[in-house]
Amino acid sequence: MPHKILMIAPTSFFSDYGCHVRILEEILVLQEQGHQITLATYHNGDDVPNVTIRRSWDVPWVRRTMVGSSRHKIYLDAALSWRSLRVALQLRPTLIHAHLHEGALIGAVLRRMLGVPMVFDYQGSMTSEMIDHGFLKPNTRLHHSLARLELWINQQADAIITSTHNTADMLRQQAQLDPQRICTVIDRVNTERFRPFDATRDDPAAWQAQHHELRAQLGIPAGQRVVAYLGLLAPYQGTNVLLQAAQIIAARLPDVHFLIMGYPDPASYRAYAESLGIGARVTLPGRIYYRDAHVYLRLGDVAVAPKMSATEGSGKITNYMAMGLPVVTFDTPVSREMLGGAGVYATLGSPTDLAAKLLLVLENPALAAQLAVAARARAVQEFAWYHAAPELEAIYARVLAREAQSLPRYSDTRLG
Repeated sequence: MPHKILMIAPTSFFSDYGCHVRILEEILVLQEQGHQITLATYHNGDDVPNVTIRRSWDVPWVRRTMVGSSRHKIYLDAALSWRSLRVALQLRPTLIHAHLHEGALIGAVLRRMLGVPMVFDYQGSMTSEMIDHGFLKPNTRLHHSLARLELWINQQADAIITSTHNTADMLRQQAQLDPQRICTVIDRVNTERFRPFDATRDDPAAWQAQHHELRAQLGIPAGQRVVAYLGLLAPYQGTNVLLQAAQIIAARLPDVHFLIMGYPDPASYRAYAESLGIGARVTLPGRIYYRDAHVYLRLGDVAVAPKMSATEGSGKITNYMAMGLPVVTFDTPVSREMLGGAGVYATLGSPTDLAAKLLLVLENPALAAQLAVAARARAVQEFAWYHAAPELEAIYARVLAREAQSLPRYSDTRLG
């Protein structure tokens, strides 16, 4: 049965990074099943064809994309709360699907006002993210107060949807949460867009021409192998550590170039690369539009995912896998859940070991080819986005049934 769904996303949707890609792909697969999705979000961000977006009041002094924690979000969230209320009263949704903790807080209020269930798309701990971004110091009075608020928000949802089973297990360890409300819809990838060259479908001449033209535009020297990264640029994403690893590899292999794609502030990372003496070995082109991401990833010989957060998903890994790239990542439960035996793992936070593991793949073509094939197969079999629609619909059906019939809260079936 199709539903009218109000999604709430307290972020500058659409921007080209993992959280937004998850929101977008969920909307697209749900719309394919006939559901009516209306997204309430911040005033800024890119519009997306065929996605109904209702933006909050314009704030003319905030034009940049809001990434992570910021004091600006206090009044941006207030403006979004008002917009969400207006949209909810007009739409009269069947249910609310909230993203991020601020969205779930807004959704919790609307849930009580409208008497409809709310599912919370949990994409990481609010307080852990604030610490990762340097916005909050651990074990302070403010930290403890916000941790209590985070727990209260978690408790308001009729279902908490995590992007990894590891995150779901972490939440179940919190005694104050009902484990039966916690389920998983894993991060996935559009395996038709993100794919390697296929001789049965692609024109080799056109493919090569585009490949060489793009390398030339980016200033990647001919004959250089490419280590590719595509995601946000930030210390908690491991960008600094990646550049330190690049310095080690540059001294060892003269034919390796680092293509580090993303934002914000690529200029500061260019300056850091120069300070490490590897400016000529690193290209930082800035923001890459999601619609073009697969084209840029084709340039990679090896992909790297050095994210150091213990609670957030890592959607870039599934993109790499679908492209048929060998992947080197830090050894975290999230990374292992996604890659399994199809990846190479470095000690968390160690530039030396990250460099060693990248060198292992770069210096062993047979290993690289084996990892690439395994990663692509795993992406197609387990991580294609079309798998997510029935999983989300099953969650919706259960919370709606419980709401209508006062059934016990459903148990986690480890969907996906």
